[in-house]
Amino acid sequence: MGVVGGVWQAGAVTVYTPRRAARVLLVDAAGRVLLFAGFDPARPEHRYWFTPGGGLDPGESPAVGAARELVEETGLRLTPEQLGEPVWRDTIEFTFDGVWYRQEQEFFLVRVPTWEVDTTGFSDVERASVDGHRWWPVDELLGAGERYYPVDLPAVLARVLPEVAGGAPC
Repeated sequence: MGVVGGVWQAGAVTVYTPRRAARVLLVDAAGRVLLFAGFDPARPEHRYWFTPGGGLDPGESPAVGAARELVEETGLRLTPEQLGEPVWRDTIEFTFDGVWYRQEQEFFLVRVPTWEVDTTGFSDVERASVDGHRWWPVDELLGAGERYYPVDLPAVLARVLPEVAGGAPC
């Protein structure tokens, strides 16, 4: 037993750092979803797109955490009540900056007519590992050849957005 590459291992079993998170599917009137471009500081070549959101503070509910993350990462201020109920939940395992995580996450759907993203509330880690953002048309995600998380994001959006599920243009 011991630490191997920053991950505590007991025999052949990797022990993950547990983490709870809240994420936001922020969709504009054109049906585009906001994604941030980032990379893993321990593996700068591992580039990807991801939704706004992040880890919950101790004792913080997912709705409160999602509202906090939304204002920190985009400047959009909403109350937890305005977020409603989560539209999707999953558990993922990933590494970031040399640490393995097992993250339980809940996703909230937020629609805005339009929004000018303000990242001045980024944390130091975000400023060091996020280098852009884009409003993505959902149909472009599939053919873009880009890595994005969650990996089944287009399917999740098709389940929660009638215009995607119905095949209407985004």
